[in-house]
Amino acid sequence: NALARAVFMHRLGEIRDRGLENQSYRASGLTLLTAAITLWNTVYIERAIESLKRKGVQINEQLLSHLSPLGWEHINLSGDYIWRNNLKLGAGKYRPLRSVDINLYKKQA
Repeated sequence: NALARAVFMHRLGEIRDRGLENQSYRASGLTLLTAAITLWNTVYIERAIESLKRKGVQINEQLLSHLSPLGWEHINLSGDYIWRNNLKLGAGKYRPLRSVDINLYKKQA
């Protein structure tokens, strides 16, 4: 899919490792990373929708089924993916959502 290609773009979409074991590790890493991005997006899309609802924005529920967690415009796909333990959030904690002008989402009378 397009997300996997974007994640893997730093190597131009090719696995260049010579050994089969290293190729397998790289492919597994790609699968893990795309799954992590999809999960992250799913959680934060839900949080964003709930935040808008709490602010009084009317959400067309029928449109929600058309949302996709496969976007990556907000992620810096550098090819080097490092997770630092000192930056982990505690259980049940989330990064803050970006603030947004909710008037952009309200219908004009």
